[in-house]
Order: sequence, then C-alpha cells, then structure tokens
Amino acid sequence: MSEATLPDEGLAANSAAPSDRSDRRLRGNLGVASIVFMVVAAAAPLGVIGGVVPLGLSAGNGAGFPATFVAATAILLLFSVGFTAMTPFVEEAGAFFSYVRQSLGLPVGIGIAFVAVVSYVALEAGVYGLLGPAGASVVELFGGPALPWWLFAAAAFAVTTYLGYRNIELSSRVLAVLLTAEIAIVAILDVVIVARGGDHGLSSGIVNPDAVLSGSLGIGLLFAIISYVGFEATAIFRDEARTPERTIPRATYASLLLIGVFYAVTSWALISGWGDEQAVARATDHGGTFLGDTAARYIGVFGADVITVLYFTSLFACILAFHNVASRYLFALAQKDVLPAALSRPHPEHGSPHRASLWISAVVATSVTLAVLFGLDPAAQFYTWFAGATTVGIVTLLIATSVAVLVYFARDRRGCSQWRVRIAPALGLIGLIGSLALILTNLSDLVGGSSVLAWVIIGLLAGAFAAGSVVGRRIA
Repeated sequence: MSEATLPDEGLAANSAAPSDRSDRRLRGNLGVASIVFMVVAAAAPLGVIGGVVPLGLSAGNGAGFPATFVAATAILLLFSVGFTAMTPFVEEAGAFFSYVRQSLGLPVGIGIAFVAVVSYVALEAGVYGLLGPAGASVVELFGGPALPWWLFAAAAFAVTTYLGYRNIELSSRVLAVLLTAEIAIVAILDVVIVARGGDHGLSSGIVNPDAVLSGSLGIGLLFAIISYVGFEATAIFRDEARTPERTIPRATYASLLLIGVFYAVTSWALISGWGDEQAVARATDHGGTFLGDTAARYIGVFGADVITVLYFTSLFACILAFHNVASRYLFALAQKDVLPAALSRPHPEHGSPHRASLWISAVVATSVTLAVLFGLDPAAQFYTWFAGATTVGIVTLLIATSVAVLVYFARDRRGCSQWRVRIAPALGLIGLIGSLALILTNLSDLVGGSSVLAWVIIGLLAGAFAAGSVVGRRIA
C-alpha cells in the first residue's frame, strides 16, 4: 500500500502524482446556507420534537427539560470555539479525523475516522427503522392499506442512493425544501400556542431552578445531547464549500444556534400547550402521539396530518444527510490510501464521491435486510440499538477533537486569543466528558435495558478505534 503525503507532517510520499492527487478532490460551490441545511437536516429537528422531547419530559426532568437544550447548546458552542479556531490550519476535508490526525498523529486520527464511519453508518441504517413505520402511517392516514415497514425503507433507500451518487448541490436543494417545510409547520404551531397563552399560561419551567433540577437531570441532558448529533459535520464539506476558512465556522455556529433555539423554544411551547403536569403525563402515557395530539389541539386535524407527513420526510432528510457525511469520510480515508484508491475518484461529471456512496449504500442495505430477516422491531430494537452506538461514538469524537485542539495550540496560539484556543475548548471538554459519563451510565436503558448489548456497543467502537490505529501505524 502506498503512503500518503499530509500537510504539516513528515509522512511518506504518496505514489500519486500531484495532478492525480488534485483529481481526488470533491467539487462543489456550497455556501453557508447550503451546509446549514444539510447539517440541521441531519439532526432531524421534527424527529427530535416528535420522538426525543416526549422521552425527555417523561424520563428526564419534566417541565425543566427545555433548559437542558440550552445547556447542551452552551457546551457545544464552547467546543465549536476551538474547533473553528483550528479550521484554517486543517487543509483537508475529513472533519474530526483530519483535526485529530493533524494534532495527535496519523494512527489516532485513522482510529477516530473508523469510529466516525461506524457511528454515522449506524445512525443512517437505524433511522430506516423509524422511517419505515412513519411511511406506513402516512399511507394509512390517506386511507391506504397497512404495508410492511421495509417497503418504505426500500423506497427511501433507492432515492438516497441516487442522490448520494449525484452532485452534493442536488442533495442540498432537496434537504432545503424538506427542512424548510418541517420547521415552518412547527413554527406555526409554536406561534399559535404562545398567542393563545398555552393551556393555562405559559410554562416557566425553562427558567425555574426547581423544575430544571427535578426528576432526572442526567437523563434529560442525555436526550438533549443526542438531539444534536450531526451538527459537527460542517467540516466534512470543506472541499465543496466556497472559501471554507469562513464558510465552515459560520455554518457551524449557525447550525448550532438554529438547532438549539428551535429545540428549546418548541419544547417549551409544547409544554405550555398542556400545562406542566399534564404535559409530562401525556408524554409519559402517549409519547408516540404527543406532537400530533398537540398539533390537533391547536392547529386542527389538518395541521396534525401535515406534521405526520413531514415527520416522514424529516427522517428521510436525516438519512440523506448522514449518507452524504459517511460517504465523504470514506472518500477522505481513500485519499490517505487507508481504503482502495478507487474510492477517492470523484465522479467525472457530478464531482461526487459516487463509489464511496455506493459502498455505504451496500452496508446499509445489508443492515436493513438482516433486521427484516431476523424480525427485529424497527424502532424498539433496530433503531434504538444503532442510535445507542452513534451517541457514544459521536460524543467520543467530540472529546477527541477537543483534546486535539488543546494540544495543537498548546505551544503556539497562532495569533488566537486564550479564550478561543484554551479556555473555551477546555470548558467544552469538561462538559463533554460529563455528558459521556451520563451516556455510559444510562446506555443500557437507551438500548432497551440490556447491559450485554451496551457492552457490545462499547466493544464495537473500541474495536473500530483499535483497528484504525493499527492501519494508521502501518501507513505512517
């Protein structure tokens, strides 16, 4: 296997000629808005509001749950201060693994890359377990027959594979339309609830210390952190972004603020729509229909039906966004000759990582097929297990990147302030370590109460990191 030339490190030279290396770069003209649409779509905001928020209300800290979104946003903004400070000094696409590789060395960087690929592919595959039943609900909503969930998963898979093969700007336009629609309908619901003053006044739980600290704050923060998975993918689109040194930081901050405000305001509005105690009770007893019931109460049956449809499209947007991210991780690894060089050849017309995209599709298709053959419950088992792996993996990536930022700027701040490269990243790291501790403590509950499965997930991610590190040492 030939060895790769990487900026700022004394690694062995790649056998590819410079002109050949330039042919192994993706092409695009993405601005801040396009990247924000893809990143926010990956977070699946309507899916979070319809699925995670009821869980946070019932199992977390009740009426104080919206405040956990504020806390999570603060932690991730602190992380992003150092992350974006290092962006101008990372001249390659590859997101987390590029940052870690440049600061902590190739073996650690490739190990982190393997963890990232496992995490993103797991979530892409797992979300099909939510999308399938959601698609069946849409058909039944319009008087159609009850159909198996895997039919809708197969249809969405075909569209995702097609869009992943094409130019990234086509995917960004599709995501922009879907995301705009889902945010618009939820925003209308929020405005109506607030304008009517809620059920009997607007909730004060978001600013009430007693409410915020009630119940299980740890579980609440756990669900809040899960809801942001995907925001960190801004840097993976570096080669396809206009002026990435400015575009990537702006897109990162914009995505975080948009997601955080949307989650905090909407969860607060939904609680206000029922009243603190009644909202928690309904989320506990009718979590699956909590959002739809609230919509029917305030904007009518038609509005609830629209949300049912957009919940399905939100999940599709999430799948497409993570497919794009995972494909680009494989592409970046192939550029380093960790994977076959053919995967780092962009499509001659679309400039897309088409071969890497097809690889990801093959793995996802296999996962969904096995879930169907083994008769797994699409949501309670297939999605939950895979989402658990993703949650642990992504927070681990955030921690590794925070360490990489602190190490990179330890001796030379490169003109940046102490706040940007030392204080904020250190505070963010503390918050992330605390979040990971909460996630690991509650992981068995997150994956259906199985401690064995929780250890399998941890072992899978540890094995991925170890395998990547071994490969990294061999090519270094």
